[in-house]
Amino acid sequence: MHLRSSRRLRAAVVGATALIVALTGCTSSAPEFTYDPPQQVSGQLPDDLTGQLQAAVEQAMTATGSSGAIVGVWVPWSGEWVTGLGTQAKGDETKVTKDMSFRIADVTRLMTCDVLYGMADDGKVKLDAPVTKYVSGVADLSDITLLDLCNGTSGVGSSEAAVKPYLLNAPDRVWAPLQLASFGLGQQRGPAHTAYRDSDAGYLMLGMALERVSGESAAQLISQYVTTPLGLTSTSLPGAAGAVPKPAPALKGAYLPVAEGGGYDCAKPVDITESSSSIGYTDSGVVSTIDDLGRYAQAEARQALRAKDAKPARFASPLPAAAGAPAWYQATGGAYLVGSMIGQHGWVPGYATAAYSDPATGFTVAVTLNDSSAGSGPAAYLAWELAAIASKAPAAQGQTAPQFGLPFTAEQYAKQIADAAICQAPAQ
Repeated sequence: MHLRSSRRLRAAVVGATALIVALTGCTSSAPEFTYDPPQQVSGQLPDDLTGQLQAAVEQAMTATGSSGAIVGVWVPWSGEWVTGLGTQAKGDETKVTKDMSFRIADVTRLMTCDVLYGMADDGKVKLDAPVTKYVSGVADLSDITLLDLCNGTSGVGSSEAAVKPYLLNAPDRVWAPLQLASFGLGQQRGPAHTAYRDSDAGYLMLGMALERVSGESAAQLISQYVTTPLGLTSTSLPGAAGAVPKPAPALKGAYLPVAEGGGYDCAKPVDITESSSSIGYTDSGVVSTIDDLGRYAQAEARQALRAKDAKPARFASPLPAAAGAPAWYQATGGAYLVGSMIGQHGWVPGYATAAYSDPATGFTVAVTLNDSSAGSGPAAYLAWELAAIASKAPAAQGQTAPQFGLPFTAEQYAKQIADAAICQAPAQ
């Protein structure tokens, strides 16, 4: 995962600069900065380590009823492991490969906040602007700011539980963002400004506000502020019409029907690869590949899209991610902070995805499972389990391992995955 790109601050500036050069023959002095990630050792991680990593992924696949997974682990001082495991679907022997595209679920939230901070740094919007200035029909949010929506401190509830049956039964349906957010807006409001609350409705409204400010679509904004500057050529927010993830080939996604008597029918997954991106929009609608996702997670943790020492620092004031959460599990800026790692995890119909990176070392893990029935928890647990395993990677010849550790063990999250299992391995 090598990314060494010197770029204009914004893709739009590049286009404008090219036009000036063409018309005048003069170059521009528009400011530039370079993102230089830590040097990544080429080659694979040691075999004994990749064996542990693969066993962890396969356990999670069994527990979640997933037929396949795509995973990337990058340890700059030791090597990498990027692969596809399993098959496209039960009864489909097509092997999953690492070049397949998939839906990245709540990692989209990070990109939406990237756009907010990028526009604020460009002087196009204020972080403390009230939501009601840009989103109609939410008069009771007059004290809530755009930054609150990004940070998860609006007090607004989540639409996820109420809307899930509609998403599974009609995945091609095109939703208006405010219609989708209304399920969360209808819930009892929590405390604002002082507590984190997981709210898809908040990121949906943030996308609406950014479109209103800019006069551009969310897809254009994510391209301009995120994917084009970072060279993420396989990452985009697709149009609203139902479609499979692109570029081809796409990892097939599925969900499990509810079984008679409770639980899930793990033998009869339902294909839901094709769906409308409007079911996620600026909360969870983006598609990508594992290489792009790993590259993005690493750059995001290091805040490569902002000028050095830009204020306010996006991840400087996190809050507990949940009541009773350990001190090392916090949230702010559209991200979860897990020990020293920064990232996100979530699910959309057919896929559960997680991506985390340590900003100091560039250590990065990313994974997607191709069944969403177990929700986002197992994808997060798997990413953290993989991180705990890979953090012990020895330094390659000529390299020195940094002081890097995590506040949990691989065994802890292997147990969490086992305890959350909705499927069992078939009897031999």
